[in-house]
Amino acid sequence: MLDTSPLTTAVERFADRLRAAPQSRLQRGAAAEALELARELAVRAQRLEAPEGAAPAREMPDAGVFVVGDQVAVAGLDLAEALRAVPAGGRGDGGDGGDGGDGGGGGDSAKAPSEMLDEAVRLVEQAEVRAMR
Repeated sequence: MLDTSPLTTAVERFADRLRAAPQSRLQRGAAAEALELARELAVRAQRLEAPEGAAPAREMPDAGVFVVGDQVAVAGLDLAEALRAVPAGGRGDGGDGGDGGDGGGGGDSAKAPSEMLDEAVRLVEQAEVRAMR
């Protein structure tokens, strides 16, 4: 089973910072950055969990600036759980999230779960830097 603690640690740290952030910082863009991240993490988890040809991924709703910390936490922990459930040989069901902003393109069917984990951790860390500057 894959150790996803780097992802859960990064997600929990960012979520805690968002929960503690003042309203002004959230409104200046931190909440938008966090929501974009939460949506990307949720899509990645859904792709891992859904069988091939399943319905398109559901988008996480914009529930307001005061809940984005929880949205990041839920999406990140869901992805960590989905990655732990992937067999050791790997099984990415498609796309790397496309417009998630990580610069990658194409499918991730050849990616190992550890690669997907590293990529997700980078996404969280980059979003945290952008949101909290």
